[in-house]
This record gives sequence, C-alpha cells and structure tokens, in this order.
Amino acid sequence: MRTATRKPKEFVNSMKRMLSIVCVLATGLGGAAAAQAAPAASDSTSAASGATRIAVINFNGAVQQTNEFQRDIADLQKKYQPRVDELQKLNTTIEAEKKELQDGGSKLTDADRQTKLRDIDDKSKDLQRKGDDLRNDEQEAGQQTFQQVGQKVFDVLSDYAKAHGYTLVLDAGQQGSGVAWAAPEVDITKEVLEAYNAKAGIPAPANVPSAPAPKTSAAPHTGAATKPASH
Repeated sequence: MRTATRKPKEFVNSMKRMLSIVCVLATGLGGAAAAQAAPAASDSTSAASGATRIAVINFNGAVQQTNEFQRDIADLQKKYQPRVDELQKLNTTIEAEKKELQDGGSKLTDADRQTKLRDIDDKSKDLQRKGDDLRNDEQEAGQQTFQQVGQKVFDVLSDYAKAHGYTLVLDAGQQGSGVAWAAPEVDITKEVLEAYNAKAGIPAPANVPSAPAPKTSAAPHTGAATKPASH
C-alpha cells in the first residue's frame, strides 16, 4: 500500500516559512554586476577626486522586511488557509481509516480489507497531489510577490545611492560577491528600508512575524546589488 509521503502539517508550516522560502527563490535577483549611481552634486569632494564610495546592503533582507512585503505575505497566508484546512481534514480521515483497519483485525474479510486498503491508498495519493499543488502555488506566488516589491525597493536603493554619492553598492546577502566583512557605517540596509516604507506609506501589518534582521558584517557574505528582473 502506498501512502502519502508528506503530512498536512508540513504544508501548514510551509506558509509560516514563506519568508524563508521566498528568500531562497529570490537569490536570482542578485548577481555579479554592481548597482552604480552618479555621485550627488553636493558631494563635490568625492566627485572632484574621483573617489569611489562603496556601500553594502542585504537586498533580500530589506525586501522581506518592508511593510508592503509582509502585508502581502499575510494576505497569501489567508488565501491558502482553506486549502491547508482541506489537507488537514483529509489527513485526519486517512488516519481514522488506518486505525479502523488495524482495529478490525481478523474480523474483516479479505474483500473488506482490500477495499479499505484501496480507499486509503486513493485518499493518500489525493493528499500527496493536493499537497504538492499547494506547495508549488505557494512558491510561485511568493516569488512573484518578491519580484514585485523587489523592483520597487531597487528603485529606492538607486535613488538613495545617487543622493548620497555612492558609486558602488554591493549586495552582502548574495553568494559569490566576495564581501567577507563590511564596517557597520557602510551598511545602508536600514536606511533604504526606512526610505522605502516612508515612500510606500504602508503601515506595518499587525501580527506578522518579521524576517530576521539583515546583517552584513557578522559573517562572510557575497554578491552585488542588481536590478530585479522586470515582469
């Protein structure tokens, strides 16, 4: 008898892990190129000397911490909750039938036992299929949400870099950049995040767990901030 390899609670937890999932899916938004911006006119010293001003940002972390992203993720959780509930109900039914089959023991005829085994197998396959569909839909929706918000965060990042005379911004949250350490004063993640929230005008949603605070100097980091692919 074949049984489902995943439990509904895994799909319940998958929504709770959405921020982490989306972070992994969004790694393609980084890359090897640098986000460059012209020095601000007020930064005459740097412009005249041709000095390069470099900043770092945890781009994925910034996107995930925006009020807009967290609001949208909370909306996705509400959208998929009925399907999560359906999986839980189906799994409960399967477990009850398994117990009934086990408790029946020798009282069941071979024909009854085979009928129950087929029914359990069919329901288990249905559980597997619906669970896989839910997981795929969650991931696709999460990636689209990240792309949409990430595009706008990048625009704010570009404006911030130009206004403050930065000529190069490295994404310390991406693998492959070679950024092993950065001084806290060159980390503009918090500033870009605050600038984006202020521009978007979206209040922080209630009862939504925040993504881990982005860090750029505690451990080796990699990548360069690049513009998210447009849709």
